[in-house]
Amino acid sequence: MTNDCLFCAIAAGEIPSKKVYEDELCLAFYDIAPQAPVHFLVIPKAHIPSVAGVNSANSAVVAHIFEVIAHVSRELGLESYRVVSNIGDQAGQTVHHLHFHVLSGRDMTWPPG
Repeated sequence: MTNDCLFCAIAAGEIPSKKVYEDELCLAFYDIAPQAPVHFLVIPKAHIPSVAGVNSANSAVVAHIFEVIAHVSRELGLESYRVVSNIGDQAGQTVHHLHFHVLSGRDMTWPPG
C-alpha cells in the first residue's frame, strides 16, 4: 500500500466505494464519474502503478483480474463491454494504481479518445 494512493485507500476500506466484487487479491467497484450506463473499475489490492509495472512477480493478479471481469460481467448480464487501462499521464491515467475500466450499456466508438 502506498500512503498517498487513492485506490490503495479504497482497497483498504479507508475510503468507501460501491463494491461490485471483492476477494483477497482484487476489488471491483463502480466509477464515481461513469462514462457509460455500466462503468466499474477492477483494481489489484497490491499497489502496481500501471500496466507498465506488471512483471513476472505480479502478473498472476492481472490474469485473476481478467477472470473477475468476465465473472462480474456475466453476473451483471453484460453481453458486450469494453475493458480499458490508461498508462501514463498522456494516456489519461489520473490514479497511478493499476486499474481496468469496464464500460457497457452504450455503443462504443472507435477509435477511442
